[in-house]
Amino acid sequence: MMRSLYSGVSGLKVHQTKMDVIGNNISNVNTVGFKASRVTFSELFYQTTQTATGPNAETNTGGQNAKQIGLGASLASISVDVTGEGGNQSTNRPFDLKINGNSFFIVNSNGSTYFTKAGNFAKDEAGNLVTDTGAFVMGYVADTPGASLQTDQLRPIQVYASKYVNTEPSATSAANFTGNINKEDSNFASNLPITRNIYVYDNLGYQYGVQVQISKVSDTEYSVKTNGVYSGTKLVEGLNATMNGTLTFDASTGKLASDTKLDLSITGSDSFTVDPIEVDFSKITSYGTETTIDSARGTYDGEGTGKKVGVMTSVGIDASGNVVAAYDNGDNEIIGQIAVATFSNPAGLEKVGQNMFAATLNSGEFNGIGQDINATGGSFSPGVLEMSNVDLATEFTDMIVTQRGFQANSRVITTSDTMLEELLSLKR
Repeated sequence: MMRSLYSGVSGLKVHQTKMDVIGNNISNVNTVGFKASRVTFSELFYQTTQTATGPNAETNTGGQNAKQIGLGASLASISVDVTGEGGNQSTNRPFDLKINGNSFFIVNSNGSTYFTKAGNFAKDEAGNLVTDTGAFVMGYVADTPGASLQTDQLRPIQVYASKYVNTEPSATSAANFTGNINKEDSNFASNLPITRNIYVYDNLGYQYGVQVQISKVSDTEYSVKTNGVYSGTKLVEGLNATMNGTLTFDASTGKLASDTKLDLSITGSDSFTVDPIEVDFSKITSYGTETTIDSARGTYDGEGTGKKVGVMTSVGIDASGNVVAAYDNGDNEIIGQIAVATFSNPAGLEKVGQNMFAATLNSGEFNGIGQDINATGGSFSPGVLEMSNVDLATEFTDMIVTQRGFQANSRVITTSDTMLEELLSLKR
C-alpha cells in the first residue's frame, strides 16, 4: 500500500515537470527563433516478488511468469525540437534574417561562443551587428571594401566602420559618342562647331570636363579637336587636352565609313594622372534629322568609366549572408559575410537562455570557424524572421492530458491514504 503512495507522488512530480515545460512553450509562443521542448516519461524500477520459471518435467508443472509491482514513473527526457521550423514573419528590416536549413547563427557573448536561430539583429553604436541581448554576430570580414574575406578566423561582423566608409576612386580610361550629326545644323550654317563636353575622372576622383569641338569640313567629313579642360565652369590653367581626328560618313548610308576611335590625352600637371582615354565615335550617324550627338564616360558596354571617391549610403545582407555596402559612386562592395554552424546532432545542443544554445558532447563539436551557408545547402531570407515553432493546439491538448494525469495521481494518493486509515482503524 505504501508503494501506491510513492507511485502517486512520482506521477505528480513528472506531470508537474511536464506542465512546467508546457507552460514555458506557451509563454514563448511569440519568441523569435524559440524551439519548443517535449517531455517523455519512463517507468521506474519494479519490485519482483516472483521470478519467471520454465516448465518442469520432473514435477510435471508448467512455467510461470514473473510477478512484478511497478514503483511509479520517472522523467525520461526533455527534448528540444531544434529542427522543427517556425513560421515566417516579414519585417523588411535590413538586418533581420531567417536561416533556411538546419544551420545556426554563431554569436559571441562575454567571450563565449553560442548558437541561435533568432535572427533579429541590429547595429550598435560601434557599427557591430549584434543580437537583441548585445551578443556579437560572428562571420568573416574584409579589411577594405571589396577585399577578400578572411575565412580562416571568425570575427564580429561590422556593418559600419571607418574603414568601410569610402571606396577608392579610379581614372576614366574610355569614353564614347552616340547620336546624330545633321549636316545642315544651324551651327554649321554659321561656320561654328558643335561643342560637347566629355566628363572624366582623374586617379584621385576629381572630375574634369573636356570640351570637344566638331566642325564641318564637307557634307561627309567633320574634324574633331579639343578646346580646354574645365573644372565645373572654370577653365583649368596648365592642363592641356589633345584629341585630333576626322569623322568620315558614307554618303549613301549616313554611317561612319569605318570605326573611328581617337585618343584623348590630358597633360600639364603632375597631380593629374590619367592614361590616354580612348574615345569611340563608331555609333554616331549623319542623317537628315536633328543633331542629337552626346558623350558618355566609358565604353558602349559601360567599362572604363572611372569613378569618384565613394561614400557609403546604405548596407544590406543578401541571401548568401554577404554584408553588401552601397556607395554614392555606384560601387556595391562586400565588407563581410555571416558564418553559420552545423552539428551532426542538433538536438544535442543545450539551451542557455536568451534564445541561445551551447554545444555539448552529444551535439558534436564546433569547428571554431563555421562555414559559408551555401556550403550547407541552405540560404538566408533577408527581412524575414523565424518565429517560434510552438503549436498551440498541441500544447493545449497536452495541457489537458497532463492535468488529468496529475488529478489521477492525486486520486491515487488520497485513495491510498483512505485505505491506510481503514487499516489503522482495524486496531480500534
